[in-house]
Amino acid sequence: MIKPKAESKPPKAQKIMAILEMKVPSPGESITEVEIATWLVKDGDYVEKDQPIAEVDSDKATLELPAEQSGIITLKAEEGDAVQVGQVVCLIDMDAPKPEASAVAPKAEEKKEEPKPEVKETPKAEEKPAATYATGTPSPAAKKILDEKGIPATSVQGSGKDGRITKDDAQSANATVSMGAVSSTDGSRATTTTKLSVLRRKLSARLVSVKNETAMLTTFNEVDMSEIFRIRKQYKDEFAQKHGIGLGFMSFFTKAVTRALQMYPDVNASIDGDYKINYDFCDISIAVSGPKGLMVPVLRNAENMTFRGVEASIKTLAEKVRDGKITVDEMTGGTFTVTNGGVFGSMLSTPIINPPQSAILGMHNIIQRPVAVNGQVEIRPMMYVAMSYDHRIIDGRESVGFLVAVKEAIDNPVEFLMNGDERKALEL
Repeated sequence: MIKPKAESKPPKAQKIMAILEMKVPSPGESITEVEIATWLVKDGDYVEKDQPIAEVDSDKATLELPAEQSGIITLKAEEGDAVQVGQVVCLIDMDAPKPEASAVAPKAEEKKEEPKPEVKETPKAEEKPAATYATGTPSPAAKKILDEKGIPATSVQGSGKDGRITKDDAQSANATVSMGAVSSTDGSRATTTTKLSVLRRKLSARLVSVKNETAMLTTFNEVDMSEIFRIRKQYKDEFAQKHGIGLGFMSFFTKAVTRALQMYPDVNASIDGDYKINYDFCDISIAVSGPKGLMVPVLRNAENMTFRGVEASIKTLAEKVRDGKITVDEMTGGTFTVTNGGVFGSMLSTPIINPPQSAILGMHNIIQRPVAVNGQVEIRPMMYVAMSYDHRIIDGRESVGFLVAVKEAIDNPVEFLMNGDERKALEL
């Protein structure tokens, strides 16, 4: 009887590596492309879940890209590459074991045990004098002439043996320099070319479009900071102790702006084709300088904020900008912008409108200047303020009236911003 052949066992299935494709997430509405600014890891590195692996630039902000899983990473894009939202930029092998620190240690020890090459026995000492006559080396007489005239030896062509600079070469170079044909400077002439980031390129395009597509005009005024100086000096320590934040200038200007916007609603508007859009709320964009450039996070419904609320919100947003944690949503939707060039020492400027907004207020540095007060000359801390606006929807009456309203609030904050009660307004 013939026994049936035993069924052969199926081959063991090969283990399939778990590879994660990391795609570019959408940083915000209307953004379809980002740029790889910096890889924070190298190809083949082991990364932990949620570890920042790259910084990506969009047209509005620089954002960190965290690892979605732990494993060995394989990069699929280079720094400077423009990639579409949803495109794969790296692979993560999730089955790869995490390397231990001890695995690297033996290699380091092996390097220490390598015998040092013996190079002291090379009998070449007798060749050193030849270096004295190398190309571009001046003779003693030529060197004296070049040193006296400040002419670098590298700018002189030697005609002597092996390219040595002779006395005649030095005298000829001196005569040439005297005629102004050759510069005797030995300073650096290097140049550096760096590709602009997506953020900077987009900002450049937007600013150019504002100049070309709006009827931008700027009006100026000056404000007396004496009362604000007095209030800050009197209450800053108590304010900081109670609220844990400083009492700065921006809270006064933000509240002065929101008051003026409610008085002149056309300034708190934007234009959309043949239509004007007015806003019942005041979302104030505050320009903040960060490592990647100027960002404009937004204070939502700033008209309802207290001094403490404004200062706390600005501090939080400014820290996010400086740490690269700011989100696109936090920088979108402002109705009016305040920018302070005074922190950099600017005395006067014409700020450019932040589209689609129709106006922007520029603050500047504070200078002690003599001014006439009630017929007397007094030294007061004065600041120039500038308001740029789109003349298509904001007339001169609204723009000038708006800036005058800001001025009167800054000149007299107790009456116009604090309802006559400083302590209550500061929540003390």
